[in-house]
Amino acid sequence: MSKSKGPFYYKQNRIKKLKAFCATAKLGSISKAAESLFLSQPTISLQIQALEREMNTVLFERRGPRVLLTPAGDVLNQIALPLVDGIENLQESFNAHFGNIESGELNIAAGESTTLYILPKYIKRFANTYPGIQIKLHNVTGRDGMAMLRANEADFAIGSMLEIPQDIIYRQSLWFSHTLITPLDHPLADKDETTLEDICPHGLILPPRHLATWRFLEWVFNQSGLKFKVSMEAGGWEIIKKYVALGLGVSIVTDVCLTGEEQLARKNLDAFIPKRSYGVVIRRGKFLSPQAQAFIDMIDPAFLNQPGINLTFNQQLNL
Repeated sequence: MSKSKGPFYYKQNRIKKLKAFCATAKLGSISKAAESLFLSQPTISLQIQALEREMNTVLFERRGPRVLLTPAGDVLNQIALPLVDGIENLQESFNAHFGNIESGELNIAAGESTTLYILPKYIKRFANTYPGIQIKLHNVTGRDGMAMLRANEADFAIGSMLEIPQDIIYRQSLWFSHTLITPLDHPLADKDETTLEDICPHGLILPPRHLATWRFLEWVFNQSGLKFKVSMEAGGWEIIKKYVALGLGVSIVTDVCLTGEEQLARKNLDAFIPKRSYGVVIRRGKFLSPQAQAFIDMIDPAFLNQPGINLTFNQQLNL
């Protein structure tokens, strides 16, 4: 007489179904999910169908070769991703419990200014402390960084946020002043105090319009009933500093990018512009690997104490 299948079998089978479901949700394709999990397409399809029967709902809308999450599927994806993350990081979590983080991978998404000016000292410290962990630093725009977080392609992002979506957790951890930079012989360089109104007649060199800096400065000037002029759009603070030095305009930068070696005049704008904050950005409900927790703790030890951060692995197993 054969023995009946116990609860462990069904929990194990559920985990397989959830992995198939999350991979399909991430990649938007059953064939790509099958390839990523080294399974056949029929196997992935059967696991998703079984999960839909179990949950008594439709999880995907089929559109030819691509699939899209239904509202119910989106909810399940938010719940299931932390569990699947936890399974994938089981070995690292077990080792970390005993204070041993010797291997693994850490994926960080960050913009160019963050990558150049904020992260180097933390990356160096982390690499020296955990030499066995492979660090992958993705230099992306804020929009692409958010996409990576939602696709589970990055453990977290570091950057500055003006608007925080409901599925994202962001905490201000670092603050930097705004500074007007001009050529040394510019008329504004000799003024004792430079106001926003003084800046308006002079063309600004700014990062591209779709980035947060432009929108932030528009908001600041609008609050004072002012509008600024733009003489040039240029990507990256190093490029902007170069063209300001050439006399092609002035700029407002965060002082994180100023080394003191630039041949530029500088005017602090704290009296007129709030300081710019930077911090850790994660997808709400994401299971943070021990590597991610260790890195975040170097930047902001209080970040992991926020509500909704980092459910323990045991809590996730009870879902």
